[in-house]
Amino acid sequence: MTAAPPVAFSDVQDAAARLDGIAHRTPVLTSRTLDALVGAEVFVKCENFQRVGAFKFRGAYNAASRLPAGQLARGIAAYSSGNHAQAVALAARELGTTAVVLMPEDAPRAKREATAGYGAEIVTYDRYTQDRTALGEALAEERGLALIPPYDHPHVIAGQGTAALELLEETGALNALVVPVGGGGLVAGSATAAKALHPGIRVVGVEPEAGDDTKRSLDRGERVTVPVPRTIADGQALPTPGEITFAVNRRLVDAIALVGDDEIVAAMRFAFERLKIVLEPSGATALAALMAGRLEHRPRRVGVIASGGNVDARRFAELIGR
Repeated sequence: MTAAPPVAFSDVQDAAARLDGIAHRTPVLTSRTLDALVGAEVFVKCENFQRVGAFKFRGAYNAASRLPAGQLARGIAAYSSGNHAQAVALAARELGTTAVVLMPEDAPRAKREATAGYGAEIVTYDRYTQDRTALGEALAEERGLALIPPYDHPHVIAGQGTAALELLEETGALNALVVPVGGGGLVAGSATAAKALHPGIRVVGVEPEAGDDTKRSLDRGERVTVPVPRTIADGQALPTPGEITFAVNRRLVDAIALVGDDEIVAAMRFAFERLKIVLEPSGATALAALMAGRLEHRPRRVGVIASGGNVDARRFAELIGR
């Protein structure tokens, strides 16, 4: 007998019901200029307009809201380079509890400040020399907190999948769905929803060239660890895919495309100048892959998830002014 998948379409549907009225139903943008540029009809799901400025709130709230009342009262913990940190902090505030978040010392200032602004306590670490998973687990155990990981959790994955669910409810059938990949939670949830609704859809994940751990892992059929990537896409600077996310993605993701930092910047600039939206580097990688022709098959109708917009004005100007 085939083992049941760790996340099912019904889990995504249940998450959507739980998030109704809590998370934003983000807009889907179209652009004739973009369509002409890539030779396809493109639908951009703007998760930069989600609460905390990124898709991460979906999974964080879905997971946190399911905790037993006693555990929720003791508080929650997380480790994150920024967007999940903010998401857990806001979810904790919405649910009337507290959050402690482990963040790398070099996390973008805007993300640190926003996390603190939502009321979380921040503990820092060195992402290049310390293991954030081990540190996060130790921190949660020491303080009696419920740990909500940034991607490797069924409820987090199901929550992230609601972004693709909303997109496909609005657009109808698509030939392809292009999704940024960090730890793999967004693409795992998105693929779960997309393949259930439209089995023939092609799901393509996108990683920065410097951090191609998911591509290498899928190519080898097992999880591979790479050095912590040095890339402008800080939300995707991870050394290895999650255990649960990899199990989902090896079944449902059709391909992984890679993009360089210059291609990411070009996508950020295009989004700003032509779509009139601000994307952080990690949030722009799926659009970058499409614009740079990194997809192996040219789709006629394609969805792109713009996963976040958390970049401060100085950093944004520095990048697009290159």
